[in-house]
Amino acid sequence: MDFSLLYPQNTEKKFKMLTEESINDLSIDFIAEALTNIKYEREHIRYLMTTVTDNPDIIRYRCDIFDDFVRLPQLRETMKELVKKLADLRDIERFQKDQEASSLWSLINRLREIDDYVSCITMMKSTLESLDIRSEGMLTLRQIVTGISDESNFDELKLDIDETLEKARSLKSITIGVNLDSMLRPRTAGVLSLNDTKFTDVGLMRRFVNFASRKDGLHEGADVSGFRYFHPANHRTSVSSKDDLPAGVDIETLTGDDQLSEAIKRPVTDMLRGTVNDIKSTLRRYINVSGYSLISLMPEILFYVRWAELIDKLKAQGMPVCKPEILPPEQRECSFRDLYNLKLAIKNVQGDSINIITNDIDFNDNYRIFILTGPNRGGKTIFTQAYGLAMLLAQLGVYVPASSAAISPCDNIFTHFPADENDTVDLGRLGEESKRLSEIFSAATERSVMLLNESLATTSVTEGLFIAKDVVKAMRFLGVRCIFNTHMHDLARSVDELNNEVEGDSKAASLVTGIHDGERSFKVSLLPPQGISYAKDIAIKYGISFQQIKDSIEHGSFGK
Repeated sequence: MDFSLLYPQNTEKKFKMLTEESINDLSIDFIAEALTNIKYEREHIRYLMTTVTDNPDIIRYRCDIFDDFVRLPQLRETMKELVKKLADLRDIERFQKDQEASSLWSLINRLREIDDYVSCITMMKSTLESLDIRSEGMLTLRQIVTGISDESNFDELKLDIDETLEKARSLKSITIGVNLDSMLRPRTAGVLSLNDTKFTDVGLMRRFVNFASRKDGLHEGADVSGFRYFHPANHRTSVSSKDDLPAGVDIETLTGDDQLSEAIKRPVTDMLRGTVNDIKSTLRRYINVSGYSLISLMPEILFYVRWAELIDKLKAQGMPVCKPEILPPEQRECSFRDLYNLKLAIKNVQGDSINIITNDIDFNDNYRIFILTGPNRGGKTIFTQAYGLAMLLAQLGVYVPASSAAISPCDNIFTHFPADENDTVDLGRLGEESKRLSEIFSAATERSVMLLNESLATTSVTEGLFIAKDVVKAMRFLGVRCIFNTHMHDLARSVDELNNEVEGDSKAASLVTGIHDGERSFKVSLLPPQGISYAKDIAIKYGISFQQIKDSIEHGSFGK
């Protein structure tokens, strides 16, 4: 069955991968860890978060499915339970061919596997039929599971499985003989009898001490056929520890995973040949109940569930979230109202107390390139990252951290943040930065998003400004959407000059982070750079303007 909760049927699964730099600069690992502490879930979610599709049909398909997960808590709870069952189903030893399943253990596992599969389909069918699902994806899934249930005659299958398992479970205990070496260590074992009642004798140790202390307590000449040497468990079913198992899977439920079971399974199978044949007969009737296509949906289900859980936590903190409107990609537009940084919001969910400021931003035919200036620690990097994360989440189909959002999907998000000094040994800071910018431009298109954070700030102001102007002109010529946050105020002052020098659809504008009465407001505004006024406000706030210092010296209070 070719079905996915991330891609509509008959749609090409086409996407681009975020670069390692973008993954790091957008804090993808931090977000994945906030979504789940289970390793295999985190790995799947991280992978999905690093894939970028700009197909509006795919994105709308995802948005609608995620909307169902957010609206319907019961859907999430059922899907979480389903994932546990699917994990158990996935990790039970697979039955490959009838002739290979010579042991009773393998056949019982196969019956349990089919039984779990029936339970998964039945549970999902019941839930999807009872809820107000609206998305194309979930409605299609409902049709699929209903069809599987009807075509496979699950009612009759369930009765057959229950009856056959009951026959197999009539075996309650096994009496075995064990040969010991001179140190009383077990060497070989053999089956003496199969019993339909449990062994309940609690005096084993007393009896052992009694006969071990008397010579006539030892039996002589015991000769039992069928003895077998102990040997390691089948490597295909061996599990070294509970840490290797997914959540919800119990190591004790995986039969055939210990030395004793492996040593005696052939005698047991031989002695229960009639039961084994009955089980094989039942399996042959339903051999087409296989493939278990639902297992392939596990990562996708977990993706929607974990994101919906996080969205609930954001809403509980009073933070705005919204389903994004998806515009045609060729428009290269996007607008956000009350946009905020998801990473900061997650830190608040985790117990921090951060005053989160929201902002509005519009990319359209008027402006698509913003040169962002402002004071140190004034929120430039936070705002730049907030925009990149919002674009990524919208295209993943997840609610956006904003009160409203409308986006033209981008084909990739490229970031250029300060490099680690260890990465600049060979080329130097400027050389390394230039090399990464060249790589970005070689991969970017007019539908790409670029996020530049203090780029080209490691050289002299004159050299940095010269290169930065060329970079902005190149972005305008290419047509990308970009936020370039920088301390080069002369770059922001030259936006009109840059727009006039190069033809292109992406015009540049100056954006500033605000400050009021010496306090950083973190609000972003479409204004010329305010470098001198910022410095003046900061100086006054900390009492280091010339007039303040002069007055303090004259009054004898300076330094006290």
